[in-house]
Amino acid sequence: MSVEASVSYAALILADAGVEITSDNLLSVTKAAGASVDNVWADVFAKALEGKDLKEILFSFAAAAPAAAGAASGAAGGGEAAAAVEEAEEEAEESDDDMGMGLFD
Repeated sequence: MSVEASVSYAALILADAGVEITSDNLLSVTKAAGASVDNVWADVFAKALEGKDLKEILFSFAAAAPAAAGAASGAAGGGEAAAAVEEAEEEAEESDDDMGMGLFD
């Protein structure tokens, strides 16, 4: 397992347990799991997550994904998407004519 994955999983474990995500805590969890992690990686992750609620970040990603997919499908149903598809089909037909070779020529 990579160092980044080890520290990431350790951060998730600490967040789930409600324990503060510090460099020392990250190193303790990774050491208990049998992973060898340099202090610098634990420091980087601890600084990046300092003052942030990891659970809230993860839940916001989970909530945003369906909303983004719904917005994309709603936009695709509009007239602009149909016009773009029609224009692309016309360009494809024109490119065949330009070459002078058709299927039955």
